[in-house]
Amino acid sequence: MTARVLVVDDIPANVKLLEARLQAEYFDVLTASNGQQALDILDRESVDVVLLDVMMPGMDGFETCRRIKGSHNTHHIPVVMVTALDQPSDKVLGLESGADDFLTKPVDDIALVTRVRNLARLKMLNDEMMMRASTGKDMGLPDDGSLARALSAKSGRVLLVDDNPRSSERLLEVLLRANDAYCEHNAQNALLLLAENNFDLLIVSLSLRGSDGLRLCSQVRSLERTRHLPVIMLVEPGDEARLLRGLDMGVNDYLMRPIDRHELLARVKTQIRRKRHSDFLRHRLAESVEMSITDSLTGLHNRRYMEGHLRTLVSEAARTGRHLSMLVADIDHFKQVNDTYGHDAGDAVLKEFSTRIRRNTRGIDLACRLGGEEFVIIMPDTDLTHAYQVGERLRACVAADDFVLDDGQSIRVTASVGIGTLESPDDTPETMFKRADCALYIAKRRGRNRVVADAA
Repeated sequence: MTARVLVVDDIPANVKLLEARLQAEYFDVLTASNGQQALDILDRESVDVVLLDVMMPGMDGFETCRRIKGSHNTHHIPVVMVTALDQPSDKVLGLESGADDFLTKPVDDIALVTRVRNLARLKMLNDEMMMRASTGKDMGLPDDGSLARALSAKSGRVLLVDDNPRSSERLLEVLLRANDAYCEHNAQNALLLLAENNFDLLIVSLSLRGSDGLRLCSQVRSLERTRHLPVIMLVEPGDEARLLRGLDMGVNDYLMRPIDRHELLARVKTQIRRKRHSDFLRHRLAESVEMSITDSLTGLHNRRYMEGHLRTLVSEAARTGRHLSMLVADIDHFKQVNDTYGHDAGDAVLKEFSTRIRRNTRGIDLACRLGGEEFVIIMPDTDLTHAYQVGERLRACVAADDFVLDDGQSIRVTASVGIGTLESPDDTPETMFKRADCALYIAKRRGRNRVVADAA
């Protein structure tokens, strides 16, 4: 994956070191030498993760973080404090400022890349969900204040898995001060509890004596019901290798023993708020689906939703300078299918065509049925070259295997594809669609079953 990272440090050597490490992993890196410069960059650039030095002259890292998290435009950007300070009180101050995590100098390469990658994935997921929620709002979905209520919730249901009696009793006592908390000593029993109850957070000790804490984390991530449940690991000093394995499998955060109670409560609060935020967005997206934004035959989004979402994507691409491409696909000689085999056969072809479209799109892409036998795929962060590759892959997928009708008959189906992309900040959804539609017309005129890119 790629992401844009802002590195903020007043020492040029530190900046160059972090920049080199991140660029080696193909991250796009921006740099700033002080807090105000960082805030100015965030005002005009799209950033996925901020690496923020604590000790800077003038505005220190804590104050810079507070301003980032206090702004409506930047509060959602993950901030990692990079510091030589290792006192629990310093971490608590950073978390109270809104920091999402810490890296201690000298920064370990694996920890740096793993932490940035995990936070960037979370940021991109929430960006996509927020964008779709915004589209729903533009279409008239009511704002009933449920997001504000979700984010203001101070307590949550927490499950602690720790089979050390002294440790678990002490941690549970701290958790109960602000949450509805439970403790389970057995990992398999904990998995059953998670399957049968709604929890906001799971805390797992990696030093379980009777089972493997990492295996429990892996099982939680693999189950549909608990896939989005935040997980915090409790780690013994010297067990960094297993910690990194846990972060790689999607664990959200960790605490190194001995655990400071203030740091525990601060990190728990952060993860619960993140969970409530994501839950709200998934619920709002489900509501938008219920309001007839999908095509009843194919299950893809319909034209009404596509037009609203495309406006949002074009505006975002124009603001950030990121690529945006559109694919328009049309089933060749579809009228002959209806005339020869009947409309039920035509419907079966449309449904199977939609299935093959899904196989060739990413989660961030938007696939729609425009109407009749015409379909659209909108592809964020995709330039013309990669969009052409997607179009060719879809065309080949359609032509490779016959379509089987309900009565067992097989028919050959092909598709023509036109590709369009944004070319300037002044482009509109209409100009982008016109490019793709003109390219589709040329593909038809050249004999069908082919892909043409940006012919306008």
